[in-house]
Amino acid sequence: MSRSATASLAALGVNPASELTSTTTDQATGRVLPVRGELAGLLPWGGLRRGSTVSVGGSTSLLLALLADATADGCWAAVVGLPGVGVLAAAELGVSVQRLALVPQPGSDPGPVIAALLDGIDLVAVACPLPPSLARRLTARARQRRAVLIAFGPWPSADVELTAESVRWNSLDDGAETLRRQEISVRSGGRGSAGRPRRVLLSFGEGEIELPLVAGGPAGSDEPADAGPDRADELASRRATTRGRPA
Repeated sequence: MSRSATASLAALGVNPASELTSTTTDQATGRVLPVRGELAGLLPWGGLRRGSTVSVGGSTSLLLALLADATADGCWAAVVGLPGVGVLAAAELGVSVQRLALVPQPGSDPGPVIAALLDGIDLVAVACPLPPSLARRLTARARQRRAVLIAFGPWPSADVELTAESVRWNSLDDGAETLRRQEISVRSGGRGSAGRPRRVLLSFGEGEIELPLVAGGPAGSDEPADAGPDRADELASRRATTRGRPA
């Protein structure tokens, strides 16, 4: 990383990942970054080990949930190549957005952008399609820089693979016009100690997430991608039925 880039990060209060040596999970060595309790049981290290690569599939909420506790603990995170993810969605899922960098459009050659982020950011989430050879080089760079690389989608030789097998929202039968509760069934797999499959149910309650809907589609780009148009269509039908009833 160039001196000017390092100086720019330092001006923002961002230190290279290799200089950060203490977290809630492991105060002695700082080798493991914290995650919420349900996710800790899916990871062989009880958190996100520095230098590791984790792939996430099926849910942007799951991806953001992985960042939440580490950013709350003082770490910096970046999300690259996910234009549908915004600050509001991240905040609702527990991410400390003052320590979050969003790079929705990294350009036609995202490799140098991701490499620079790995030099100075603790957790870097990547959703760009990359050649396997470049993906492997970035994995090696994350290991060298002691950053955590989180891939949204398949990634060659990931240490741990987390997959959202199902995503459910609260029922609208009670007349509610918001999706207040989300449940994600998550399965883990991977290499070595992560090879034994494990499953947990990850829940976000009313106090954590409240996503309003507008008939015909999601309310805005800050809403996680898990909330598709089917729920909005259901709400529109319910409103139409209600209008047809006598007062």
